[in-house]
Amino acid sequence: MGASVAAVIVAKERRVVESFRDAGAVSPKDARTTQDVGVAENIGFRRLRDHEVIRETNPGFYYLDEAVWEAVRRTRRRMIVTLLVIVLIASIGAYWGFFTVT
Repeated sequence: MGASVAAVIVAKERRVVESFRDAGAVSPKDARTTQDVGVAENIGFRRLRDHEVIRETNPGFYYLDEAVWEAVRRTRRRMIVTLLVIVLIASIGAYWGFFTVT
């Protein structure tokens, strides 16, 4: 269940990012309100704001920081690859341990 919740949150984040791109709010001078962009201040928006992917210029005006978004995505990919490698190593170790006991 936790993986499905994470997938929903990531999907909400992607929709927020796409909305800011579509609205052209990708620099401080192009900052817009969430109403102008058409996004709700939901969990996806709040997480992006907390990670400084969505930055506030003036009260209520936000823009997408593309460089930070790419850095967040790279970090997530590294974490997933690392987790998969750990699971693979543990699986191989369990397999060998299971079949080598005599």
